[in-house]
Amino acid sequence: MKALLLSDLKQLEVVDFEAPTPGPHDLLVQVRACGICGSDVHGYDGGSGRRIPPLVMGHEAAGVVAEVGSEVTGFRPGDAVTFDSTISCGTCHFCRRGQINLCENRQVLGVSCGDYRRHGAFAEYVTVPQHVSYKLPEGLPFEHAAMIEAVSVAVHAVGRTPVRLGDTAVVVGCGMIGLLTIQAARLAGCTRVVAVDLDATRLERAKALGADVTLNAKETDVPQAVRDLTEGRGADVAFEVVGAPPTVQSAIDSVRKGGSITLVGNLAPKVEFPLQSVVTRELSLFGTCASSGEYPACIDLLASGAIRVADLITATAPLEEGADWFARLYDGEPGAMKVILDPTR
Repeated sequence: MKALLLSDLKQLEVVDFEAPTPGPHDLLVQVRACGICGSDVHGYDGGSGRRIPPLVMGHEAAGVVAEVGSEVTGFRPGDAVTFDSTISCGTCHFCRRGQINLCENRQVLGVSCGDYRRHGAFAEYVTVPQHVSYKLPEGLPFEHAAMIEAVSVAVHAVGRTPVRLGDTAVVVGCGMIGLLTIQAARLAGCTRVVAVDLDATRLERAKALGADVTLNAKETDVPQAVRDLTEGRGADVAFEVVGAPPTVQSAIDSVRKGGSITLVGNLAPKVEFPLQSVVTRELSLFGTCASSGEYPACIDLLASGAIRVADLITATAPLEEGADWFARLYDGEPGAMKVILDPTR
C-alpha cells in the first residue's frame, strides 16, 4: 500500500509500505479521510518527542471496513466506520472505571514516543481494534467523520466542566478545538459564549459558529472586558485551548469567584501558576485529555448538524500533497484550519 511516511524530522514522502494484517479482534480499514492534526504539525519536527521517525502519522480518520479479524462481531466488510485515536487495553484499573483515556497501557494511532510505535492512518489501510471502532450513519461524509476525534476532545472538555444552564463561558483560543468547544459549550447550556484570540479571521469564524462576543487579545484587556459583560463578576467557566502562560493567566483572570477553568491546550509543558488567586477566589481547575467514550454522542451531533465542521475544512487533498500541506501548516498558512488527506484520490 502507499503511505505518507515521516522518514526523518520534517521529511515526509509517499512510499510503498507493507499493508497491515488485522488480528483476531481487529478491523482492517480502507482509509477514506484523515485529518492533519495540530499535534502532527507540532510533532513532525521532533519537538514534541511523540513523532519519532520512521512513522506513519495520522489519527483523525474514517473509512470503510475492508476485512475483519476472526473473532470480530458487529462489523463486516463494507461498513463505514470511524475509530478512537486512543487504543485502550480494556482491562486496566482505569479502563474498568470507564476512564479509557487514562488507560495505563494506552497507545495512540500515528504516535511513536519511545515506549511504542503505532503507525497511523496517513495510508491506504490501517488496523484498529473493534472495541474503539464505531459505525457511521448513512450520508455522513468521510471528511466530516474524520473530524469526530477533534469534536470528541471538545465535548469531553465541556463534559468535565460544571456548566449550568445560563452560564457565561470564555473560550481562550479559537483554533480547531476552540471553535468546536464554543459549539459544545453552547449545547451544554451556556447562554453567552465569549471567544478570545489574536487572529481576526479566527474570531470571525468563532462568531459564525456561535460565539456571542469576540475579543482580540492584542487590542483588549480580556479579563476586564469579560467583567464588563458580567456586571463586574467574571465568567462562570473558562476553557483554555492554547496551553501557553499568557492564555492560562487570561483564562484564570476572566472567571468569577468560585468559577471553573478547564485546561485543554498543552502547547507549553510548564506554565507559571497564580496560586494565590486560585486559592483566595476558590477557583476550580480541571485538566482534560482526549476523550472517554463520547464518540457515539459526537457522531450523532455531527449527523444532526448540532455541531458544524464543514466550514472548518480548508482543503481535501491526496497523500501526494501531504508533505506540501504539512510544510504550509508548519509555516503558519494564513487562514488554514483543517486539511484532510484522502489516500484513495
